[in-house]
Amino acid sequence: MRDLLPATVAVAVAGPDDWAGELLAAEQACLGERAVESRRRDFTAGRVCARRAMADLGLPASAVPAAADRAPVWPAGVVGAITHTTGYCAAAAARSDEVRSVGIDAEQHRELNAGVRRLVLLPEEEESCARLPVGTSWPVVLFSAKETVYKVWYPIVGSWLDFHDAHLELDPEAGTFTARIASARVDAATVDDAPTTIEGRFAITDGLVRTAAVLPHR
Repeated sequence: MRDLLPATVAVAVAGPDDWAGELLAAEQACLGERAVESRRRDFTAGRVCARRAMADLGLPASAVPAAADRAPVWPAGVVGAITHTTGYCAAAAARSDEVRSVGIDAEQHRELNAGVRRLVLLPEEEESCARLPVGTSWPVVLFSAKETVYKVWYPIVGSWLDFHDAHLELDPEAGTFTARIASARVDAATVDDAPTTIEGRFAITDGLVRTAAVLPHR
């Protein structure tokens, strides 16, 4: 993720020991006793990475518990995001007076079946994928980019976006994407300055699709 984000954002990627690292009390309370092992490992690696990223910003090791909807709850003065997929976990954090919001996502580079594509892609996005260079699963790039866009949007607006609420355009040569949020969702937002456009970057390496976006202050 480091290659996709500006220097104002600290990034930590999980190492082998981080999946079984230690949780702070407030984080442990979010898991409960019935959490399955895979959930516990993903959650743990994400929180270990989150604290490491905050440490890189010169901040103390504060807990990052989860809200009822499982979204990370960052300490005051911090914005951030966490992502995990099979064998990979990363966290990004920034000071809220330097960055308004940040989103990251990682997915396995794989083909998406027709049903998932219909759920994720707008018809015009499906058509654009057919025109992009072969050899890449562009639908999964769009899926990951939309996940990143939602992670940028949610902390600001406080409401989720549906997949079809963001229209994405990819630039495969530059490794960038632009998301335009549906005007109806922007108009319905309870904040006056809900983002209408979110720009980000993507990379495909080692069987992973990685996407990231930062929303600067106006």
